[in-house]
Amino acid sequence: MSNIKLFRALSSSTRISILEKLMNKEMHLSGLARELGISVPVTSRHIKILEDVKLINKRVFGNTYLLSAKIKNLEYALEPFITESVVEIEKKKSIFDALSQIPGIEIKKFGNNFYIKSIDNEEGYYIYEVDGKLPSKPIDEYILEKNVNLDLKKLISVKKKKIKVNIKT
Repeated sequence: MSNIKLFRALSSSTRISILEKLMNKEMHLSGLARELGISVPVTSRHIKILEDVKLINKRVFGNTYLLSAKIKNLEYALEPFITESVVEIEKKKSIFDALSQIPGIEIKKFGNNFYIKSIDNEEGYYIYEVDGKLPSKPIDEYILEKNVNLDLKKLISVKKKKIKVNIKT
């Protein structure tokens, strides 16, 4: 799948609405069309475009298709924008030692451990993965014995629920 197709699929406010509706629940095509206030054939065409870029999952239930969103695939669209670095460290050194060599990565000590504070002056909450797995140790305690691939990921706040809290008077 090309990013051009993906971005084109996301360029429609109707398709964005479809993904929003399907984010937390499965829906039948006709129910989705009703909620959107558009016809079933038009909804079906939008679903086909979203399916082509793998943002929609169809689950067969008898003669019915239940639709849901596969938002995880949006992550892959951003991969071409990731910068890559290569560093060399001695065996038995930590991830902290590797990250300390890369300009733009700011590390801060919280309590007894070190954590990634910002990347390229973009502050936030960062996690790291080693060869695709999420470790349970801080960067200064994870000792490297072999060559690894590190992925640094910023945790981005994505609104999943909106709750209005009213105070009783």
